[in-house]
Amino acid sequence: MGEECLIYNLVSVNTLSYKTISANKATANKEWVVVDAEGQPLGRLASTVARILRGKHKANFTPHVDCGDNVIVLNAGKVTLSGNKWEDKTYIWHTGHPGGQRFRTAQEQLKKDPLKILERSVKGMLPKNRLGAAILKNLYLYEGAEHKHEAQQPKTININEFK
Repeated sequence: MGEECLIYNLVSVNTLSYKTISANKATANKEWVVVDAEGQPLGRLASTVARILRGKHKANFTPHVDCGDNVIVLNAGKVTLSGNKWEDKTYIWHTGHPGGQRFRTAQEQLKKDPLKILERSVKGMLPKNRLGAAILKNLYLYEGAEHKHEAQQPKTININEFK
């Protein structure tokens, strides 16, 4: 009698399946969301947008798959920086030629290309590989309050209340 009970317990344990569900390109349910960036702090906005792009807010998050949402950011040039960051924060790049290191303050960058500030912040928070480059293509930045993605029926989210 004792052996039958032991064999039954072993069989029942082997029949249970605990499988981790891993999303792939076909099973990822990608949605469209709209975010208004007007008056938002740059870093907080960028980190939340990067999290949505990556898909970390979803239950089926998979690190090696693009399972995040498509994000439309309106008024992207109207982000705020605290303190003296408009004058102190510098953007640095290199032209590739000898002595080609260039500098630009955040204020100068805002005048030159206001969308680049948010794009560069979000890009820095994504993986530095092909997946990060593919995820960044799901970000759509606009200076005004209008966008051309009405056909996708995006839902508007309040970035301050997003968890």
